[in-house]
Formats: sequence, C-alpha cells, structure tokens
Amino acid sequence: MESSVAADLVNFLNASPTAFHAVEEAKKKLRSAGYEQISEREDWDLEAGKKYFFTRNHSTIVAFAIGQKYVAGNGFYIVGAHTDSPCLKVKPVSKVSKGGFLEVGVQTYGSGLWHTWFDRDLSIAGRIIIREQKDGSESYSHRLVRIEEPIMRIPTLAIHLDRGVNDGFKVNTQSQLAPVFATSVKADINKPVAENGSVENEVPTDGKKIKETKNSQKHHSFLLQLIATQTGCEPDDICDFELQACDTQPSIIGGAVKEFIFSGRLDNLCMSFCSLKALIESTSSESSLQDEIGVRMVALFDHEEVGSSSAQGAGSPVMFDALSRITSSFSSDAKLLPKSIQRSFLVSADMAHALHPNYMDKHEENHQPKMHSGLVIKHNANQRYATNAVTSFVFREIATKHGLPIQDFVVRNDMPCGSTIGPILASGVGIRTVDVGAPQLSMHSIREMCAVDDVKHSYKHFKAFYEEFSQLDAKITVDI
Repeated sequence: MESSVAADLVNFLNASPTAFHAVEEAKKKLRSAGYEQISEREDWDLEAGKKYFFTRNHSTIVAFAIGQKYVAGNGFYIVGAHTDSPCLKVKPVSKVSKGGFLEVGVQTYGSGLWHTWFDRDLSIAGRIIIREQKDGSESYSHRLVRIEEPIMRIPTLAIHLDRGVNDGFKVNTQSQLAPVFATSVKADINKPVAENGSVENEVPTDGKKIKETKNSQKHHSFLLQLIATQTGCEPDDICDFELQACDTQPSIIGGAVKEFIFSGRLDNLCMSFCSLKALIESTSSESSLQDEIGVRMVALFDHEEVGSSSAQGAGSPVMFDALSRITSSFSSDAKLLPKSIQRSFLVSADMAHALHPNYMDKHEENHQPKMHSGLVIKHNANQRYATNAVTSFVFREIATKHGLPIQDFVVRNDMPCGSTIGPILASGVGIRTVDVGAPQLSMHSIREMCAVDDVKHSYKHFKAFYEEFSQLDAKITVDI
C-alpha cells in the first residue's frame, strides 16, 4: 500500500509544477471518480448521495460528497490544504539584458530558501491568456503551459571571486537571482529586416524564425516563441501570463532502502494529494455515502505561502460560500447555516518540521517529530495553530482506533512560530479546527524530502477521518 500511494504522489508531483497544474490534475482524478464539475457562476442543483467539485481561478479547488442521509443543518467534514509553494515568478516585464547575457526577470514568491535555486536546471510553467478567432468572432481563453526541457539557470559566483562565500551565502534577490536564458551573441545572429520593417531574428531554435512581436519590449522574443510553440498559438496571440521558474529534476522515491521522497513542492502538494486521494477513496463505492449524514469535503487553496489574502486564498469567502450554497440547496432556512458550521470540523493539513539530525537544537526537547512516525498535531498557545484539546483529541482518537502513529509539535519558546490556513479559517468561518502535517526536511527548498511511510499514514488517517467523524462527534459533549 505505502509504495502504491507514494508512487501515485510522485506522479502527481511530476505533473504539477504549478498550482494551476495541481488543480488540473485534481480535476482529472475527481472526474474519473465520478465527481461532477459545477460552477460558482451558475445555480447549483445538488442531490444527496452525489459528488461535486468547483474551481476558483483554476488555482483553488473544492470537492465534496453529500451523504445519502444529509439534511440541511448537518455538518461538513473537511480537510484543507494549499496548492502553492515558494517559487520564482516571472515579472510583468521580464526582459533583462546584462553583460552579454539575456536573463529573465523574476520576483520571489513566498519565503523560499533562495540559495537552493542556484545551479539548478530550470524551466518555465504556468498559464497564459490567449486570443482566439472563431467564426469571425474574438474570444479569450486560459491555457496551461509547461516547457519540459531546461532553458534557464542561475549560476553561482566562483569561489575565486568570492573567497568568503562559505562564511555565509547571502543572496541579493533583486540583482543576483535572475536566471540566465541565453547569450546576446546567439540572439544577435542574422537579423534580417522584414518587409513591414520589423526585425526578425533567425536563430537555431528548431529551425524556426524568432519574430519580434508586440510583447517583445516586455519579454524576450525567444521566450515568447517557446511558450507559443508549446501552446500551439502565435506569440502575438499571447495577451498575458502567470509563469514561474521550475526545477526540471523529477520527483523520485530514493534513499538506500527507498524510504524517502525527494521532490520540490512537498509543502504542500503532499498534503493536497493525500487529502484528495482520501476523499476519493472514501466515496468510491456505491455504499460509501449510504449512511453518511454529513458532507465530506476537501478544499485546496492558493496563496497560503503569501498570507491567503486573495480571492482564491483561505482568507477569501470561498469555503464559507461553499458551505452556504450547499446548505441552501437543501433548505431556504438561513438559521441552518450557523448550526451546520458548529457541527463541522476542519483538518488543516500542512507539512510539519521533522527533527533534523544536524540541527537537533532547533526542536523543543519533548516535541521532536520524526519520519515514519505519522502525522504531527501542531500546537501553539498563541493561536498560530488552531488546535485545541477537543480537536486534537478527535484526530488522535481516530489514529488510536486504526493503529496509526501520531506525533505532537510545539515550537521552542525562543523561536518564532509559523502558521497555516487553520487559524484563518477557524476565525473566519467559526469552524472547529486541528492543525496537522506530515514531517519533512528542507521545507521551502527547491528540493525537499519526506518519508514514504508518512504518505501512507497521512492518506489512511484522512480517509478514516472522513468515514468515521460523524459517529465520533456524536459522542462528544462540550458546549451544554
């Protein structure tokens, strides 16, 4: 089981260089599992026992399965994660020429370990907005794009020119982090003037001429042509884009005994995948929802790495809107939604910090999450995590029942604590929340690592949560 789940995760990671691609992969999995796509722009005609999903901005996706015995006012059982990871995003004007090189201007997204991006074989992926002509009318569409081969690199400075580099590598993210794309020598080869006076650059790129376009003042013509060729359009059809640099090294299962996953974006595509797979598998048979009184849901948000304050982030109304619209599809009584929220439960799933053997002093002595030891329940008295005694008990009780390992994490008092979508949704929606995550090393590096066993544990734990929460919750009494 563990190798199968881990292998599926690796495939998901390799198909998901960006949040847009991750959502596309999630859509494929949901459709093949019988989930019906609905739109936030349309009315929803929902039925008990059926399964649905919708996307927002194609970077956030929410999927849910309605129990056969669901009635308005019953609870929602949700696992929430995020689709984004720290990366280098292409600037709106990316054309940079310095010292005989063509570079691509990028801006930092999130809090990445930027030194790990040096000397990596990089490519580009994301989405573009293109202009299309059909039957004499003009329309615009969003297309995903990914250039597979390495086309860029951020070279480090030789130690001979920076003797003190090993005393501390400091990166100036404005001046030292632009990927090298080409040399101007090659770009200047053979520049015939076209009949209309525009410049054409004839260079060895699959034998095609690289033409100056209306966007050539903002972006290198080479780059625009590569994107257009990959998408099957002309460079002038590209109206805008959201692109980012991507590592071309594939995700892989590794280690001396094949116990690790080496990959980028484990934070947080690992939790996104495990929660999605758990929802799909917990609703796969005809009888899966037969006795279910609630709604099982997965919500994968964009922009967690930059604070979640966007139309598609966890700070937006997207989850509240979903709960509201599902409830109102079964009853027009507005009083039922607050009742439903109080019967609901959110598992905020975001990767956790495993104990690092070379930096053991960075962990609190009694809270040292280890690989192969299951999901980590995250606690913070100052509410950087939303876990409390009730919510941690619920999640721990499910683990105990299924013989699954479980761990606890508290940050050292003399160190700042990170946060997740948990407190944002707990305070914004009013839903009971537990913060958890699988342990990993090298968080926010271009290349991270986690344990194969913990992928299996996470999937099983989330699946058990979906299948058993309603019965467990009925036994818990708090506010009486």
